[in-house]
Amino acid sequence: MEKDPPKILVFSTEKISDPALDLAGLMKLHYPPTVHAVVVPCSSSVRPSWIMHAFECGFAGVFIAADGSDCPYGETCIEKTAKIVERTHVMMREKGIPTENLKMAAVCSVCAELFVNQMRLFAGELADKTTNAT
Repeated sequence: MEKDPPKILVFSTEKISDPALDLAGLMKLHYPPTVHAVVVPCSSSVRPSWIMHAFECGFAGVFIAADGSDCPYGETCIEKTAKIVERTHVMMREKGIPTENLKMAAVCSVCAELFVNQMRLFAGELADKTTNAT
């Protein structure tokens, strides 16, 4: 019996990465159906508590589709988002959650294939950890 792919929560930005997610659908590119997206204005607006809440609610992984240098809200977006990830890693270690279960990558508005590849790889990594843990 085959297991369902692990649940992944994606924080996607409305002006930069979310169009890539939409484009993936338009191009009929497939990634695991257990990937769920929440749209935020800027990746640096994601809060560590939101990420931790996702893990508490049963998500195996969280992916932040960061704006990179294209962020309309500020040039330091990627640095701010990286600091959020660092702070969250501390919280994850305290709770015994592997830090590899939180990923961040810049996803531009036309990067549909990149996003789909990221989701497939991440789901595979999470599934391998689940399989090896049992």
